[in-house]
Parts: sequence; structure tokens; C-alpha cells
Amino acid sequence: MKILIINSVCGIGSTGRICTDIAREFEKNGDEVKIAYGRSNYVPEQFRKYSVKIGNGFDVKMHVLKTRLTDKHGLGSKRATRKFLKWAEEYNPNLLWLHNLHGYYINYELLFKWIKSRPEMQVKWTLHDCWAFTGHCSYFTISKCEQWKTHCSHCIQKKNYPSSIKDSCNSNFERKKQAFTGVKNMTFITPSKWLANLVKQSFLREYDVEIHYNTINTDVFKPTQSDFREKYCLQNLKVVLGVASVWNERKGLDDFIKLAAMLDDKYKIVLVGLNKKQIKSMPKNILGIERTNNPEELAAIYTAADVFLNLTYEDNYPTVNLEAQACGTQCITYRTGGSVESVPAENVVEQGDLKSIVTLLAQI
Repeated sequence: MKILIINSVCGIGSTGRICTDIAREFEKNGDEVKIAYGRSNYVPEQFRKYSVKIGNGFDVKMHVLKTRLTDKHGLGSKRATRKFLKWAEEYNPNLLWLHNLHGYYINYELLFKWIKSRPEMQVKWTLHDCWAFTGHCSYFTISKCEQWKTHCSHCIQKKNYPSSIKDSCNSNFERKKQAFTGVKNMTFITPSKWLANLVKQSFLREYDVEIHYNTINTDVFKPTQSDFREKYCLQNLKVVLGVASVWNERKGLDDFIKLAAMLDDKYKIVLVGLNKKQIKSMPKNILGIERTNNPEELAAIYTAADVFLNLTYEDNYPTVNLEAQACGTQCITYRTGGSVESVPAENVVEQGDLKSIVTLLAQI
């Protein structure tokens, strides 16, 4: 059987690693697998045999520009998408497995026109956020917006990813609905009960929805000894770890900074994934580290920590929780989306309740 997986990245980041884990399982069964991706030129060497690039850096930049000026995210990259679909037609997959289609690299209308021309092809779509059934945003929890249940008409998050100076959520909602509905052989997969419930309230309710919790490679994410504590002079401190691909208010960066001011000098907060500018602005009891695409290095950092803290305000089923716990590190999370579904109930606190976080940290 031939399988084609489509995602924004291949082999890096949480969704990229999920895709390569899927590919390896199919390959073990003797199937042929390709992963088409459009973002980042970096693919770990062991996964390059799967990778098929969609477009190039110029295509991405033009798609970003179109999004910023018109709010037509997912409607750029026409040339790159046509070229890719010509290749895909020749590859002739039996199973198409979609993941993140947002990310400035593919045209969803052209993609779904091709999908609908192949009714015999099985299609799965794993959702990692809410972008597929909104007129703009990937999450709406913080803004408490419920327009997506009926029809997006005006966007209160147009400056959030995928950021735009114009509001086209009304037409985006219609175009997504027309493109994504009416596929004869498609099943949706969500990594959390929380997201499955949202899908069933959206215009995608015509499809079957399966809940498959994200898994991780436990051959990599396991207790891993290293000199991380010695390298950063953390030997006699309680290390509180946070990890994100992009740190912002949604991921709880502001709360980590507030928490740092509440903890005494027995603690050190370590945040992985900060950019250079953010690292320079951190208070002295926060150690900032840039993003790593090396999972073995990340496993060593998880192992070195005393506790993993996930202060996200919007999330689906974060694999960082799984990775940390697989490395033997206790996880505490806010009561956010599907994040609570992988953490013991006693380690779940209400959003913004930093006093309870301090109390739990004192017990570790």
C-alpha cells in the first residue's frame, strides 16, 4: 500500500515527529510512505527517505505576504501546490493522511479539489488545532469566541496567527466549508476528547471522528543521563522546566515570569524554545535556551528537571507532557483543552492560579 502524509514540517517539532512515527510504523508493515511538507529546509537525516518538499522559501514568503495583506491564509502557494499535486497523482497513494495544512505552504482549495477527484482514496485528517473549522484562528479559547459554531463574520483575533491587517473570516469560513465538506471517504482524528467535541459542533460534523491520543517514541524519550545540570550550574537547585516551539502569552510565558518572582532562590526555571531576544529579557532566575531539533538532547533536559510545568492557555493534546513523563519527570498543567487528559488530576490547576503552582512545587 502507498501512503502519503502531508504536514507543514517533517521530523521536527511535535507534529513533524508524529508524522515520522506514523511513517515508520507503516514501513515496518512493508508499506511505502512519503511525507510531503512545506516549511523548514531541515529534515533529520534518518527521515529524508520519506520527505517530499512542497514549494520553496520564495513560495512561503509570498504566501505569508498574501496572508498579511488579505487574510487569505491557505489560499496562496498555487504554483507550488499544482506542481506537488502532479507528483502526487503519479505517486497514486491508497491512503492520504493530512495533518497541519496551515503554515503558508499549500493551497487547500486545490488540494481538496484533487482529493474529491479520487473518491476511491482513503483520507484521514488528524487535527492538531481548530484552524480547519474557523474563518481565521487556530484557537479561540482565550478570546471566548463561538462564531465558528454557526458562521464566522468578524474576527477579533485577526492580529493573531495567521496575522493579517484585513478581516476576511466571513469568506474564509465559506471557502473552508465548501472545500472540506463532501469528501466521500474521509475520517477525522483528534488527539483529545476536547477537540473531538468541538469538531462535532462544527461544519465538519458530517464526518466520523476518532480519538487517537498522540504517542511518542519511547526509544528516544526515556530517562537520559547527561551533564545538563553541571553545564548550567544547577546541581543544588530545583529545576522547573517549560518547553515550547514558540513562546508567547498563549503558551504562558508571562505566567512563567510572574512565577519566577514568586519562587525563592532554591528554584531555577528553565525555558527551552526561547528566541535570542527573549533570552536576553528573562529575569536572572529563568535560564533561557533556544529551540532544539535534537530529540535526544531534549530527552536529557526533561530528565534533568525536577518538574515539567505546562502553563499553556490554549492547547490540544501537547506531546511535551508525554515526553517529560516518559523521561521520568512529573508534569503539572493548567486546566486547558486536552492538556489535562495526559496528566494526573492532582497535578491540574486552574489557569492563572500561580499560588497553587507554588504549593505543588513545594511538595516535589
